[in-house]
Amino acid sequence: MSSPRDRDGSDDGSDWQEPAHLSDDQPDQPNIADRRKTPRDDVPADRDAWQPPGWDLPAASPDRDGGVDPSAAPPATQAPPGRGGGLFGRRARDPEMERAYTLETDPVGAQSWALQHGWTVSDGSGPEDAALGELIASSPVRPGKEARAASVLRGRYGSLELVAFDIAYPLGQGLVPKYAVTAAPLLGAVPGLRLSPARLWKHRTAGLVPIASGNEAFDTRWLLLAAEDGPQVRRLSQDPAVHGLLLGSDDGDEFWTAGGFLAAVRPDGHRPQLLEHHARLLTAIVGALAAGH
Repeated sequence: MSSPRDRDGSDDGSDWQEPAHLSDDQPDQPNIADRRKTPRDDVPADRDAWQPPGWDLPAASPDRDGGVDPSAAPPATQAPPGRGGGLFGRRARDPEMERAYTLETDPVGAQSWALQHGWTVSDGSGPEDAALGELIASSPVRPGKEARAASVLRGRYGSLELVAFDIAYPLGQGLVPKYAVTAAPLLGAVPGLRLSPARLWKHRTAGLVPIASGNEAFDTRWLLLAAEDGPQVRRLSQDPAVHGLLLGSDDGDEFWTAGGFLAAVRPDGHRPQLLEHHARLLTAIVGALAAGH
């Protein structure tokens, strides 16, 4: 049987050579050109020869001025004269009555003020206080069934006989005031009316018609509703003293007529500043309604 070694008839192993990696002799190098390049052979020696536009930025200086060029600031704007202080412009409030617009119930202070001015004080449970129930029931704030009069003060302020009280609610063993009411008796018959800030939601206005004053600033902020359009209501709607006082306020009071009284209400308990604030407003409104009588 023959094998590949038998092709040339020789089997003495004379043509065998030791592999190159096992021999001390260096193997023959292939006779080919090595076209490979070492890494980054094509990078120019001068790396700063070219840079993208804008790349060459100035070096940071520690003492560089960090201020802003005043000429680069936008021009200052000024508010138009006569405006500011709110949506409807600046309101010229009486500095002495500024605290009257802040929620700060002070029944003790109100009673002390009343006693100092010769007024009487009651807890609202006396027989003379029963008539206050009609004022509470007709109030535009819809006080509810549990509401009752508390800390009732009666006395004279200027030409008016006033009654002031808190609409209070039971809490535990006591009462908590929620609304302050001041009322003045009316002379003669006065149609039912409601004078309220225009921003407030109106309740119990069925049968009442709006009465415009002709003063745009006043009609924008205040709304007068009356059961009928007559001379008394017209005088009230156009009275300059009433306009001045109400436009100088914070639009936080409401006025209505019931049981022969003109009353003012504010969501707060009474205090001396609020008593005087209500007294001044009621004096002006009652005076406008009584003009011509």
